[in-house]
Amino acid sequence: QVQLVESGGGLVQAGGSLRLSCAASGITFGFNEVGWYRQAPGKQRDFVARISRFGDINYEDSVKGRFTISRDNTKNTVYLQMNSLKAEDTAVYYCKVGWPGNTVWGQGTQVTVSS
Repeated sequence: QVQLVESGGGLVQAGGSLRLSCAASGITFGFNEVGWYRQAPGKQRDFVARISRFGDINYEDSVKGRFTISRDNTKNTVYLQMNSLKAEDTAVYYCKVGWPGNTVWGQGTQVTVSS
């Protein structure tokens, strides 16, 4: 059974930094695309960043230059380094892994940025 566990969220002042982690069990992250998404209260879940099995990376426009996605295959973990945080980054952050016919989400971690 594939499980994803996010951690690293918290309360931070605007301009601060956080690093989120997404640890996987039951699957090898290095063989799959992994994405980070976020959902603010009352809004839909939106794409933030992704890293492909080949290391290709994409970011949502509003986080480019501030967020960095990376992967440590030895720890089967994907990270999201978030710098220069803004109040509008406040949301629950989820990681997702997918392969043909399947998608698995983590439980999410809350990020709150105070202005």
